[in-house]
Amino acid sequence: MTDLTVWQALLILLAGAGAGSINSLVGSGTLITFPTLVAFGMPPVSATISNAIGLVAGGVSGTWGYRTELVGQHRRLSWQMPASFAGALVGCFLLLHLPEKVFEAVVPALLVAALILVVLQPRLQKWTAGRHPADAIPSTRRMAVLSAATFAVGVYGGYFTAAQGILLIAAVGIILPDDLQRINAAKNLLSLLVNVVAAVTYVIVAGDQISWPAAGLIAAGSLVGGFVGARYGRRLSPTVLRAIIVIVGLIGLWRLLAG
Repeated sequence: MTDLTVWQALLILLAGAGAGSINSLVGSGTLITFPTLVAFGMPPVSATISNAIGLVAGGVSGTWGYRTELVGQHRRLSWQMPASFAGALVGCFLLLHLPEKVFEAVVPALLVAALILVVLQPRLQKWTAGRHPADAIPSTRRMAVLSAATFAVGVYGGYFTAAQGILLIAAVGIILPDDLQRINAAKNLLSLLVNVVAAVTYVIVAGDQISWPAAGLIAAGSLVGGFVGARYGRRLSPTVLRAIIVIVGLIGLWRLLAG
């Protein structure tokens, strides 16, 4: 996709802005940009690759916008970041070597499970808080479980990217009780790491499948969208943020099943 009409370029730019905002708040912004690229005739794998590269910019702005909420999360992130890195590498390998349908078949089920966990998160957090107080230092065993879950989401993110944020929020919120805004901040950083690993890998081994005009437009749009999403998302109450996660997730699920 090298020759874009003015209208196509504008729509891709707007899709990138929307995806950047949604990724900063929830995750699953790919469900806006990916279908847009495919609708304009780009092959699915090329659309996935170009989209992952473009959304790195939005990940940077979204993570920066939530930088205050990252304070105090060094220990858990020191476990999670290597897991995300390794998972993203595995996911990239799968994308380049397996048919898309092999992995896409489980995406709806994963998304449904994640949404259920997000809805039940307050009750589950109360249960886990009774066994493990929120101010207690998490045990090595729990951090290992968190790392395994983060690795699994990293594999998913490196392969398809859509809704990885929702999966991360669900996993972290159940394993380590914490404020939803802090969890969202960590999600932004880890999702950014996955996208960076994916982008670098794709540039090195699949450069011929990248649509740089599309990736550039998504990058420009998502950069602005990430700032906007972080600015307003940080003001939302946990209940409102959780409702947005569920609504966006359901829309994403409908898009996946309809597509």
